[in-house]
Order: sequence, then C-alpha cells, then structure tokens
Amino acid sequence: MSDAVYAAAAPKAVGSYPHARRVGNLLFLSGIGPRDPATNAIVGNDYFADGRVRRYDIEAQARAVFANVRAVLAASGATWEDLVDVTVYLTDMARDFKAYNAVWTEFFPDPASAPCR
Repeated sequence: MSDAVYAAAAPKAVGSYPHARRVGNLLFLSGIGPRDPATNAIVGNDYFADGRVRRYDIEAQARAVFANVRAVLAASGATWEDLVDVTVYLTDMARDFKAYNAVWTEFFPDPASAPCR
C-alpha cells in the first residue's frame, strides 16, 4: 500500500502522477523541474518569438528545482536532511555542470552529509 502526496506549494505535475509517493518509511519523488508554482513558467528561460529557447540560466533553474523539492518534502512530512539520493539531468553537461555544482554546494555544503547523486 502506498500514499500519494500532492504539494500545494509546488507546481502542478505536468502529467497524471503525484508529486511523491510514500511506501512504508520510504518516500519517492516524481521528476521535479524548475517551474514557478505561481505562473507555471520555467524559471530562467528566455524565448524567441516562435517559442524556442533563446537562453537559460542553469543557476536559477537549479535553485527553482531545489525550492520545489523542498515544497514536496514539506508536504510529505520530510526534510532536506532526509534526502538519500538525487538524480539530475543536465541538457548540456559541458556548459552547465560547473554552475550546477556550485549551486549544489550552496545547498549541500558538507559532502559527508550530502545525498548521493
């Protein structure tokens, strides 16, 4: 048996799934992106008139994702310190990893207590 979790403070899921699901004492979060909960806009994106992405701000997007993860954790009764493993998908590893890693270090300053990734 599992319990679905929906976080009012997080952006609505883009598909038909919950923000998280609790199974026993484990919590599984669905994929969480950098959307603003109030506007549903992707934080840090600048678009051409035809809708294509002109540029994006990986640091702003990483911070938005972490804020959304915190909202889902809070709605689940969990905390940032409960995270055990984090999977991140970067669209341009060569361009974005250094900036993403700097933001990661702000949120997880101690490698000994940071989640795996």
